[in-house]
Amino acid sequence: MRQYLDLVQAIFDTGSWQENRTGVRTLSMPGAMMRFDLQKGFPAVTTKKIAFKSAVGELVGFLRASRSAADFRALGCKVWDQNANQNQAWLANPYRLQEDDLGSVYGVQWRQWPAYKLIDLSKPESAAQVADAVARGYQQLGVLEDVGEQGKTRSVLLYKAIDQLRQCLDTIMTNPSDRRILFHGWNWAQIEEMALPPCHLLYQFLVNKAAREISLCLYIRSNDVGLGTPFNLTEGAALLHLVGRLSGYTPRWFTYFIGDAHIYENHVDMLQQQLRREPFPAPKLMLSERIPDFAKTGTYQPEWLEKVEPGDFSLADYQHHASLTAPMAV
Repeated sequence: MRQYLDLVQAIFDTGSWQENRTGVRTLSMPGAMMRFDLQKGFPAVTTKKIAFKSAVGELVGFLRASRSAADFRALGCKVWDQNANQNQAWLANPYRLQEDDLGSVYGVQWRQWPAYKLIDLSKPESAAQVADAVARGYQQLGVLEDVGEQGKTRSVLLYKAIDQLRQCLDTIMTNPSDRRILFHGWNWAQIEEMALPPCHLLYQFLVNKAAREISLCLYIRSNDVGLGTPFNLTEGAALLHLVGRLSGYTPRWFTYFIGDAHIYENHVDMLQQQLRREPFPAPKLMLSERIPDFAKTGTYQPEWLEKVEPGDFSLADYQHHASLTAPMAV
């Protein structure tokens, strides 16, 4: 995959050395982009063997809103073990529940985003606002009273968990031209409740109804190009294929934006080896026939967002160079 090697070379050519929270320096470059035509193949790195089963296992864990490293291990993904049980800052965090707990990480935000409304009951429009919120699925948590300069005020607090990904899928089905089909994972109120704040944090689906194609733009605030980028490319493209299958659209463009694109100092040798290797042709992603294809059945089955298994994803014709390893910075 030439785009990946071009990104690596650009960081070596223009990056600057930066200190960071991990204690391992990074060669960092601000702003990067890669764009893939999925009709020409799946964006799997071929200059080393990717941990495909681990990557799709992590994706399935996100789809299930998992918050335990044990859940991810059961799905074939061990990348969360260190952050759950060896991250000293997280071990001392009062929000950590128990061994293997990760807090409100990616999937929790994707599938159970906490939404609140605080409505001032003294306002004449409050009754209509409360009725509208309840009709939208909010539940009343309680009434709050506050005494201030203007006297006593009473407000009602309402809450619901928003399934952002399901809303995206529903909107693709009902209003595919919408330019707001997106979900994200950056929740300021819960950042301190996570073993690791989200890196890949904004996903936007874009539908070409006439061509029956669906595309995805992914924004990543901070990306470990040696280990994280191959993983995130796999997950993002696999998610787009799954959403396309469930909605009846063919996956097309996958655009990958990075805020801080960086190479850890102890990954330099691994990436320089890859630059000396010639990439192979892109493989093809295969989805299990058991996942319903809306284009064939005409039946909308969004529950398959939770029903998929790691084994439902596989790569065909995946040629790759020998495996390379490097330590993950925590």
